[in-house]
Amino acid sequence: MPLPRFNYIEPVVMLATVVQWLVLATIAGAIVGTGTSFFLHGLFFFVEGTASVPLWVQMILLPVGGLLNGLLLYYGYKANKTGLKDSVIEAVHTQSGKMPFKTLLIKPVAAIITLASGGSAGKEGPCSHIGASLASGIGRVFKLNAELQKRLVACGVSAGFSSVFGTPLAGAIYGVEVLAIGRIRHDFLFPAIVAGVVSFEVSKWWGVPYTFYKLLPLPEFSEILFLKTVLIGVICGVVAWVFVDMIALVRNIFARLKARFGLWPPLLPLFGGLVLSALILVIPTEYLGLSLPLMDRALDGEAMPYLGFLWKTILVAVTLGSGFYGGIVTPQFVIGAIAGSAFAPMLGLSPALGAAVGLVAVVASASNTPIAAILMGVELFGGTLGTVYVAGAGIAAYLIIGHRSVYPDQLIAYSKSSWMVVRPDMPLGQEKVYLSYGFLRWWSKFKQRQGPQYWRRLVAWVRRR
Repeated sequence: MPLPRFNYIEPVVMLATVVQWLVLATIAGAIVGTGTSFFLHGLFFFVEGTASVPLWVQMILLPVGGLLNGLLLYYGYKANKTGLKDSVIEAVHTQSGKMPFKTLLIKPVAAIITLASGGSAGKEGPCSHIGASLASGIGRVFKLNAELQKRLVACGVSAGFSSVFGTPLAGAIYGVEVLAIGRIRHDFLFPAIVAGVVSFEVSKWWGVPYTFYKLLPLPEFSEILFLKTVLIGVICGVVAWVFVDMIALVRNIFARLKARFGLWPPLLPLFGGLVLSALILVIPTEYLGLSLPLMDRALDGEAMPYLGFLWKTILVAVTLGSGFYGGIVTPQFVIGAIAGSAFAPMLGLSPALGAAVGLVAVVASASNTPIAAILMGVELFGGTLGTVYVAGAGIAAYLIIGHRSVYPDQLIAYSKSSWMVVRPDMPLGQEKVYLSYGFLRWWSKFKQRQGPQYWRRLVAWVRRR
């Protein structure tokens, strides 16, 4: 029944909605913040225990950690008789906000094994998983309908992300923005922000440590400096492209090995651990694990090696592509900071500013979450002037990477360019992107106007160069 334009019922309903989500999101944020805090304290304990082991011990830990990962994931998921996937994106889009509760601890335990053994991954993935699973359980306890259940699961993802990095606003937006490329569900935002803030405060109460950074004072706004940071964003968009495609390539290689030789699934991460053990004979071990000291050094202004981002990319790709479990956003932080720091001096920028811009740019592009990445820059670094620079770089990187993502089940709501077409609301891993008819028609007319003589002259000019 349509409401009249001015009706006292609508504001009452909206007020009830605000109260409803204040209650539900606060409960979810408090429970998720507690759950992720216990996980993070356990992670820190085990990672610190293996942080300074000799190289030969590290080379043993990696394949052992791979085998334990494989066994845990293989046998653990046999307990899931529901038919539900434990993907948070799938839970929102295709499972009416339901997550398999019996498998709640599998990914967090697997992530601790991965990082404690030296696997190169992140810590936010298991926290988002904990958040979504606990929020789904809360929804079942309150017998919420499917639409409210979806929103509550998105709240859980936001709360989990907020508790990891101490960025409640960016975490809230990330949990909503990551669901689809080009579209944000605004009806998800208020509960996500409430859950994110509550989770962050609860995690602080439980003693989870957070690090915030102060950039060097920036000069007054400069168009030239802005364009230079956009160029850093372009470079980091290419870096993110390499990162996403490298992970997909390694996953494909291990999947083919499994199919070709009929390998038992738990053996795949074991072989991945053996590959990692061989790689650290040439790649410094500081690129293993979370690698947060590398990011800190880059943000402090220390010059980073040009190939540093590639070393981290290779280790992350082998770790996650072979079957270890871990987060995929923390590596983006590290890769972005290293790449931005390394390439900034080429453009006359300070390494610290390049690192901050690069961190935001890689997260914006690899995860297709430019708004969350920009807000993360605000919360991590502070200052409105710096935000202008990270924003330009983040959006540029988001466009450069095209229609790729570290999340294959992320939906494509809209194409990033009017020259390309996609079917809306298809998972990224199942959809092909095509050039638009208008672009193809323009290109055909352009070639006809130039004629064969133009192309021969162009080829000859290139060869002379």
